[in-house]
Amino acid sequence: MATRSKGAPVSIGNSPDGNSPEDERPFESDREDARAADRPSIGRALQQARIAAGLTVDDVSNATRVRIAIVHAIEQDNFAPCGGDVYARGHLRTLARAVRIDPAPLLAQYDADHGGRPAPTPAAPLFEAERIRPERRGPNWTAAMVAAIVAVIGFVGFTAVKGSGGGDGTKTQVAEGSTPSTSKPASPTPKKAKPVDPKPDVSDSAIAAAPRDKVTVQVSAADGRSWISAKDHNGRLLFDGTLEKGDSKTFQDKEKIELVLGDAGAVQLFVNGKQIQDEFQAGQVERLTYTKGDPQAG
Repeated sequence: MATRSKGAPVSIGNSPDGNSPEDERPFESDREDARAADRPSIGRALQQARIAAGLTVDDVSNATRVRIAIVHAIEQDNFAPCGGDVYARGHLRTLARAVRIDPAPLLAQYDADHGGRPAPTPAAPLFEAERIRPERRGPNWTAAMVAAIVAVIGFVGFTAVKGSGGGDGTKTQVAEGSTPSTSKPASPTPKKAKPVDPKPDVSDSAIAAAPRDKVTVQVSAADGRSWISAKDHNGRLLFDGTLEKGDSKTFQDKEKIELVLGDAGAVQLFVNGKQIQDEFQAGQVERLTYTKGDPQAG
């Protein structure tokens, strides 16, 4: 009779439950989920970048023309007020540039969370809609009638002048070949040319003659382009936009001018006829207020 030998139990694999060590390794999808959990949301990333840049929601809205309510909604990861994926992606690109971060990772994250990038609109229907068919026009009877009336009046006038020219023999006629003498008009006295005033420097321009009862501020983009915003004492927006290199803007108010400079290192300031010598750094955001007494008082 055959007997079964008793020995050590046979183990399957190296784990107590019989699975191989490879089965205990984390899946790659779990690692991606962990990395996604550590990554901030789109709205949180924009909010952190805006705070780091020293900008308020009002500043970002003024710089990008995106409404304040939409900026708040995007920072809370609510893209419904944008009106669709195409507009949401456009707002993300605009806001990212305003707070000085790369929009590409945010757009990729948005596409991953919302089913991919939207398909482009076919161009053919747009061109078909823009074609303008020529409209058939009838003959312009009004113009023809006006032309006929002018021709009749001209013919009558010519006939009248021709008939009156040969009836009266007492009129003095000029002999053929002779030229009637005409008196030459006296030559006018030459006027002395006014001396051309040299072009004034920026500090010697109209801002140098700024009235004392008002505050006058001139912003010149001397070293590069910069976004600026200017308000009067009532908070009314005087200007909100970007000055290209070489451009300048002058603002005047009876009490004060409030400025926001997106890149203070690229501009020169002249307040009440005097240049402000503050050493602004490139890329630095500055909020400044000037009154009638500046720069002596400020």
